[in-house]
Amino acid sequence: MSYPEEVYGSMVFSDNVMREKLTKKAYESLKRTAEFALPLDPEIADEVAHAMREWAVLKGATHFTHWFMPLTGVTAEKHEAFVTPTSDGKAIMEFSGKELIKGESDASSFPSGGLRESFEARGYTAWDCTSPAFVKDCSLYIPTVFCSYSGEALDQKTPLLRSMECLNRQTLRLLNHLSDHTTKRVSSMVGAEQEYFLVDRELYQERLDLSMCGRTLVGAKPPKSQKIGAHYYGRIRLRVMAFMKELDEELWKLGVPAKTKHNEAAPAQHELANVYSTANITCDHNNLTMEMMRKVAKKHGLACLLHEKPFRNVNGSGKHNNWSLVTDEGKNLLNPGKTPQENLSFILILCAILKGIDEHQDLLKYSVSSLGNDERLGGFEAPPSIISVYLGEELTEILSAIEENRPPNLKNGETIKLGVTSIPTLPKDTSDRNRTSPFAFTGNKFEFRMCGSAQSVAMPNYVLNSIVAYEFSRIADRLDVAKNSGREIKNEINAIILEIIRKHKKIIFNGNNYAKEWQAEAKTRGLNISNCAIDNFEAIVAEKNIKLFERLRVLSRLECSARHEITYQIFKNTLQLELETLEIMIKRQIIPCVLKYINEMASGVLALQTLGLSTRVQKKVIDVLNGRIGELYDLVDQFDSIEELSTEELKEFYKQNWFPKVEKARALCDELEDLIPKNLWPFPTYTDLMFKL
Repeated sequence: MSYPEEVYGSMVFSDNVMREKLTKKAYESLKRTAEFALPLDPEIADEVAHAMREWAVLKGATHFTHWFMPLTGVTAEKHEAFVTPTSDGKAIMEFSGKELIKGESDASSFPSGGLRESFEARGYTAWDCTSPAFVKDCSLYIPTVFCSYSGEALDQKTPLLRSMECLNRQTLRLLNHLSDHTTKRVSSMVGAEQEYFLVDRELYQERLDLSMCGRTLVGAKPPKSQKIGAHYYGRIRLRVMAFMKELDEELWKLGVPAKTKHNEAAPAQHELANVYSTANITCDHNNLTMEMMRKVAKKHGLACLLHEKPFRNVNGSGKHNNWSLVTDEGKNLLNPGKTPQENLSFILILCAILKGIDEHQDLLKYSVSSLGNDERLGGFEAPPSIISVYLGEELTEILSAIEENRPPNLKNGETIKLGVTSIPTLPKDTSDRNRTSPFAFTGNKFEFRMCGSAQSVAMPNYVLNSIVAYEFSRIADRLDVAKNSGREIKNEINAIILEIIRKHKKIIFNGNNYAKEWQAEAKTRGLNISNCAIDNFEAIVAEKNIKLFERLRVLSRLECSARHEITYQIFKNTLQLELETLEIMIKRQIIPCVLKYINEMASGVLALQTLGLSTRVQKKVIDVLNGRIGELYDLVDQFDSIEELSTEELKEFYKQNWFPKVEKARALCDELEDLIPKNLWPFPTYTDLMFKL
């Protein structure tokens, strides 16, 4: 058995390794670059590359790869050997500073959204020295960004790093007006909670929809469901525990701080949460987590499902994004302190965030919009697609008191008494948690609960960072004017806080987001209530949002336009894949299966008639089956290709054609599944997949 302290970070070119392998000058220079986003000193590149290569070879590496996040939604890598042939027919192991810093990739097959012509192939990868390199599968992995020949971001990480830098700049400006002159850097810190399903791999491979699309396109509801509640936080099955144990060890080796694991609400659903880190490192860690989940599951004869809604009628999977702001001195700027009503800095920062979320609801929704998340959001298992902010009773009361110019009515120091003398009295938190809120304050951080389980956390975080940085910059601009005009800064801050509360308190909602009444109330408040992913895609090219990104230099107008086009293309491709997969399953598996059973039933009817026995039930079943199979056959004939549809035509198809046709086809298939004997049904059922692990 390996102990965490023995294996943790053993495959990472960590700070300790750098301190040991590099000269003091090179180590300190690299640390300054990473910590304060300074330009990399090219003079140390060869020394760092040499040390990396020597260390990696001792760990079994023969190759290196620049590891990046193109706009495909998954990571990418191209492996190069350290080996360089020599004139005497032998070889030496080499790795230069140039190879470390910069790589060249054929970018022609990656989505670019029109940033370049399709025949222009060159793309560059550049080392992200703020995220440590690591060894995996006999290769040295170097985290990088990915850009076009002309410098546009072709990846998710570049805008994330840009957003982190601009958020740092604007927060420091704001803190300076709040009399904080010692903080040198502020980082967006993120902790990602990853939900996932595990099913038997042999059963998974027998279902075309699971292996092609990651989710079931048909499937009758099983007799046992999650309503019994036996799975949530229940005993972890031995086979799953073996998987989790190996997953933890593999992640720990790579420096991924896997911390919490448990059974989730749905049968066969589980969760893993990592310890907080900076947003870009958390992004890398979460990508590694998803990759290792799939890899380790395969070794255990399992398949890991990361789709947002693998099974109809049971909970889907999300990825809770816990976000906060922390200074280089370790101070959490979202920590209210013991008396938040007297903490001017916290109240101002809180109000700025509220304003940003209210004004850019559309952009935040865009960052999590996908076909998979459309299946999950609003299903009484995850937040609805309406953006609102949960603050809890105490903070809401404080903001109300500020607006009404009165002392807040707070209930400090309450305890929970259980009535059992052997159990100590428990201190009561200032507010309960709200699992239905899409954006909830949870004590010293915000939990963005709308992220899809399969997506990278890069986009939600660069959008969130940008929204907050934008509001900080506008407030700092106003305070600059006040200072130059000789006005009292504290009075100006109080005025800003009061204005924000009055104008943007409509985004605060502490109640049940699942309630039907909330849907109506949100509309009267003027909140964005669109519940269809494709309606959110326009946010990235809305003029107000382009101006936000351009002001902060996170995305250019051209880069926004490219992401708009790529989002539609990915959505269309996913729709087409699911449509074709469903058609194949119906035509090649379900219809033949039903026809075979009808023939068997018909033969049985003839046999019963020769014996003079009643055939009433058999004939009725045949009539029902024949009617349903006829409807299904006619419906599948109406499935059309959507490859050539324009953006507007795709919207129309998705809303008017996709749901009526596909949902009707699914309902017919599920009804047929309930009528066909188990031994004849062509693929594993929900009961097989979720309850027979």
